[in-house]
Amino acid sequence: MDNYNNTPISRKNKHLNEFERGQIAALYNEGFSAYAIGKRLRRASNTIRNELKRGTVTQIKKDKEVEVYYPDTGQIIYENNRKNCGKKYRILECEDFLDHVIDQFKNKKISLDAIVGRSLKTKIFKKSDMVCTKTLYNYVDLGLLDIKNMDLPLKLRRSTKPKRIRKNKRILGRSISDRPENINSRKEFGHWEIDTMIGKKSKKDSVLLTLTERQSRMEIIEKMDSKTSDAVLKALDKVMLSFGHASSKVFKSLTSDNGSEFSNLGDLENKSSIKIYYAHPYSSFERGTNERHNGLIRRFIPKGKSLNNYSTNAIARVETWCNTLPRKILDYLTPQEVFMKEIELLKCY
Repeated sequence: MDNYNNTPISRKNKHLNEFERGQIAALYNEGFSAYAIGKRLRRASNTIRNELKRGTVTQIKKDKEVEVYYPDTGQIIYENNRKNCGKKYRILECEDFLDHVIDQFKNKKISLDAIVGRSLKTKIFKKSDMVCTKTLYNYVDLGLLDIKNMDLPLKLRRSTKPKRIRKNKRILGRSISDRPENINSRKEFGHWEIDTMIGKKSKKDSVLLTLTERQSRMEIIEKMDSKTSDAVLKALDKVMLSFGHASSKVFKSLTSDNGSEFSNLGDLENKSSIKIYYAHPYSSFERGTNERHNGLIRRFIPKGKSLNNYSTNAIARVETWCNTLPRKILDYLTPQEVFMKEIELLKCY
């Protein structure tokens, strides 16, 4: 009888294996129907019918054509079908876009995601002629692009670290804990993070002062003769003077670490409307935007290399690259574009 008391347990998305095909052949030769075989194997009856159709071949026995099911035949056809299934690579269809990706990545040092986002933003390619960011990284992993994982600046060294907030041992001024929400949320323009970068560990070597605007991600790099508090104040005065009367609206606050070179920032606060905030010790993540940009600069100026070897024009080129790099967080606009929009708004008031 074909009627069994047990009800088949659903096995969705589970393909038949070689052993099950052998069972199907044995039961089918004994005269069991597809429905009965399905009950025995706890499979849908349509799955059994499809398998019988797939593995059945025509043979001649005693001058007559007969239909015979062979599990080996069913397995071979199944494996061939599996090779042909799935979405195919679109390399040939998107050849122009992939050439553009390689050019932008190698010559302009733009990330794969930024290239995809910027291409969509500027509509230089149709969406149908492109592949998404995830697919690009898959192509890199598979070796289908002239880009390797070791060429990606963060993929091989990115790691997560637990956040630690320690109590300030050196109190230079107002703590970052007192920084208002309108600064923390980045909703207001004119709030900067500040840091210094050294090249070679030598008192005779130059130092870079880096400033990053929190909302627009605009980067300013100023070369200094030394890593002293006086040199920092002198460089800041130079930067602020370049903005003229708009300086007080462009620079509303500065957030720095507890380095001795920033010990005199309080003098700047006393003679202007700028508010100064100090991050907690060993908490570089509290100035994450600035630290991230320092990492971008390190692509061109590695640690241990003397900054005296870099001209002012060379530093300016690095600064321009940072500010013309499309950012996903800015909806694939560049920091320069966002910054200039804010400057135009200031002129309206």
